[in-house]
Amino acid sequence: MKIAVNTRLLLKGKLDGIGWFSYESLKRITQNHPEHQFYFIFDRPFHEEFIFANNIEPIVIGPPTRHPILYYIWFEQRLPALFKRLQPDLFLSPDGYLSLKTTCPSLPVMHDINFHHFPKDLPFAYSKYYNYYFPRFAQKAQRIATVSEYSKQDISKVFGIAPDKIDVVYNGINEKYGPTTLAEKEAARQKFSHGKPFFLFVGTLLKRKNIARLLLGFDRFKQQQESDVQLLVVGNKKWWTADMEEAYKGMNYASSVTFLNYLQPNDLQSVMGAALAKTFVPLFEGFGIPIIEAMRCELPVMTSDASATKEVAQDACLLVNPYEVGEIANGMSRLYNEPALRQGLIEKGKRRCQDFSWDLTASRLWQCIERTTLNK
Repeated sequence: MKIAVNTRLLLKGKLDGIGWFSYESLKRITQNHPEHQFYFIFDRPFHEEFIFANNIEPIVIGPPTRHPILYYIWFEQRLPALFKRLQPDLFLSPDGYLSLKTTCPSLPVMHDINFHHFPKDLPFAYSKYYNYYFPRFAQKAQRIATVSEYSKQDISKVFGIAPDKIDVVYNGINEKYGPTTLAEKEAARQKFSHGKPFFLFVGTLLKRKNIARLLLGFDRFKQQQESDVQLLVVGNKKWWTADMEEAYKGMNYASSVTFLNYLQPNDLQSVMGAALAKTFVPLFEGFGIPIIEAMRCELPVMTSDASATKEVAQDACLLVNPYEVGEIANGMSRLYNEPALRQGLIEKGKRRCQDFSWDLTASRLWQCIERTTLNK
């Protein structure tokens, strides 16, 4: 079988959530199935570390897809021309984008449809592109993979797709993450928080990540609780908004907040291992990788009782209403003041994170590939 794969998010040193999904699942699938030929299609020069096996042929076609107009050129003009030459049996797209002008059977991984629920959180051109094309991608696809039962039901309801056409393929956890020693915890605190205890947020600073209410909740916690606790916010500020800026500037304890743009996995593990707790309270998630990463690092987690985070957390996290600043503040207070609560969440998290691995992800995605090709 010849399988063409959209690998445009395999970017050296810039892997995000979907990038890691692509990296970890494709590495295993290509190595586990040497009997099949894979065409990895990049939109810019690629790094050799992404060519995981001898059955991969890398292909670069431009232009680099940095804007919806370039998405259209790449997916609707360049890919169809390439597929006429390759004649693949399947097109696998780990970021959900498809080409409407190809006849090749297609399998997108649609991680979530946040753009439908929060269209104004994105620049106009991006929101317009996603909300126009993704419903059409869903209708075109032979099957769809997604990363949670929540997203499966959401995609089915919003796009009118039969649930039995959608497979759940949970995310895994980067194996580099794990608990740290007391000495490593102290070293990380000295490096990142002036030696003080800290709450931790990790994720792109999008509006739906609820950064403004997280900041306000932390500020209220500091007002109610005399402590030297800090808040570390790790994430790219590309989508920083006016309400985030307003919340930050209005804080009484803004000096207790540290922003870190990006950390390599080793530094990120050190930070997570040293944190008092992870405070991850998004308004919407299709899965919530930061939750299970924290569990693997034996870090207690406070997260939202909404969307897929509740599904991933089960009983292993402290759940709060993400729209209520008071609940966020009270959750922080409980995590700070109740060692037994923290330890209980750590123990439950250690058990829960065993349900997720990239081996399972790759196996389930391959099963979805087989269903797609059988039903084409």
